[in-house]
Amino acid sequence: MGALALLALLMQPLHAGSSAASGQPVLLNRTAAIGPAELAVIINSEDPLSVRIGHYYQQRRNIPEQNMIRIAFKPGRAIIPAAEFTSLRESVEARTPATVQAYALTWVAPFRVECMSITTAFAAGFDRGFCAKGCQMTRRSPYFNSNSRRPYQDFSIRPTMSIAARDFAAAKALIDRGIASDTSFPQGTAYLLHTSDRNRTVRVTGTRNFPEQITDRVRLRVLHRDFLTNRDDILFYFTGLARVPKIETNHYLPGAIADHLTSAGGVLTGSGQMSSLRWLEAGATGSYGAVVEPCNFPEKFPVPEIVIAHYLGGESLIESYWKSVAMPGQGIFIGEPLAKPFGGFRTTLDGNLLTVYSPALPAGEYHLYAAPTRKGPFTLAASTRTMAPFPHQLQFRLVRPSPFYLLKKI
Repeated sequence: MGALALLALLMQPLHAGSSAASGQPVLLNRTAAIGPAELAVIINSEDPLSVRIGHYYQQRRNIPEQNMIRIAFKPGRAIIPAAEFTSLRESVEARTPATVQAYALTWVAPFRVECMSITTAFAAGFDRGFCAKGCQMTRRSPYFNSNSRRPYQDFSIRPTMSIAARDFAAAKALIDRGIASDTSFPQGTAYLLHTSDRNRTVRVTGTRNFPEQITDRVRLRVLHRDFLTNRDDILFYFTGLARVPKIETNHYLPGAIADHLTSAGGVLTGSGQMSSLRWLEAGATGSYGAVVEPCNFPEKFPVPEIVIAHYLGGESLIESYWKSVAMPGQGIFIGEPLAKPFGGFRTTLDGNLLTVYSPALPAGEYHLYAAPTRKGPFTLAASTRTMAPFPHQLQFRLVRPSPFYLLKKI
């Protein structure tokens, strides 16, 4: 994806929701991203840490009780047999509400189902088409770089991410970072490292036409070095090494995504290479790694341009990350799935001037409808037009303020 394609994606209508500050008006537009009502949380009732993580996540993210799915299996194994997994997944599927579009797991291990990652196995079912012996391509994800907001209805898959942590303190910190990121519109940098490891740096070659200034809030830097140290602005960190030194010296903004292309980053425990868990422990909110040898096919790893574009377009971490991997069968997604740094709007009212802010507002004409209650009735309150490619904010002069609004792009 080049610069023009990225800009076109960012300029699609956002349709995001708002949780306004106390005393400020509320924008009721439906969120662009998968939210708590569309996420099911899977808990292993035989794993005390899984139970505790699931309970905390439900409370912090207001996950509906009907979306909390409890199963039981022997915890701690790196690999689960396909037959045992298939039985567990059938039980999960039977209890999953039809409105659920994605899953969150609440454990580190198992992270594999024989030759597949457990996140892709939960998403699409165990399927050897997603596996490979040696350096072979695998089945592609129909969700790759799509504009779908309902992957289960559109593709019969439920993207899955593991809220993976070795202890509850790490899980709590991860969840809290994800929540802190929501609608924070951070100013940060996307770092793509061209390392000395030629076999693991294949993702950087496709970024020549990627804009250095992605938006006024996110800058891209492609660096010829092996690792970063003492950076305080990391929003994205994509690299390729078996082990990445000094990641703990950096500050990762809430919602940050970081991963390293290598053979066994998704082997979360017991690997000779650096585990993707290390990124979360260093402060990132999402990461990805291979659970079995994938070879260095870029299609089997996140495409930086694509994950950045969807994330900046207001989608959640789980959607953006999943959409960036064409062949996810051998890789595991870990992190806080509902993090949305660029999701939603901010609204402020100064006298009769209402300002609506979002970094992904496309140019055009907008109508603002007002109502005394969430259910209406709604009447046209004001209109405005902007010609800038990324206006970031809209301003409406109101005759009289109302507590609730809907925004519509004409």
